[in-house]
Amino acid sequence: MNVAEALNHKEEAILSLWIERTLDTYTASDFFKNSKDAFANPVGSNIKEGLTQVFRLMVSGADPTHYAQALDQVIRIRAVQDFSPSQAVAPLLELKWIVRQIFSGEQKYRDLLPQLLPFDRDVERVVLQAFDLYMECRDRLYRARIRELKSGSYILTDSGCASAIIKKNLQQIS
Repeated sequence: MNVAEALNHKEEAILSLWIERTLDTYTASDFFKNSKDAFANPVGSNIKEGLTQVFRLMVSGADPTHYAQALDQVIRIRAVQDFSPSQAVAPLLELKWIVRQIFSGEQKYRDLLPQLLPFDRDVERVVLQAFDLYMECRDRLYRARIRELKSGSYILTDSGCASAIIKKNLQQIS
């Protein structure tokens, strides 16, 4: 058995643990893990779908350019939240640890551990691609914020509800 075959045999266990550990990085992780409705839980749904696609592309030996859409599903979400760049891409690096954990659990897979170096290299390349994507998303966010500030529309987006402000001001007067 080679590494790709072993990864295919253990796909369900690997993906399950990888998705769980990734969703654990969110404060509402229980909701993201348990809600199966894609409309009620777009974060959990996109993370699951994106990580599954990334894993399958890696196992199939796909060209790194094919990873963009799957990575975008995961990283774009993490880029708009309060994750640092390292926290945003860290779950992708966890795949190396997860595969080793699962392979070390059974003797027939344990023998493949020394052969994981090409897989590790592929994971690291995916992480670098994800980091570039994260920085691109953050750059777009900052540019949008600058446009808001220049146009004055930040007054509409950053201020509170007009009626709530009026009510608060009236309470302060009386």
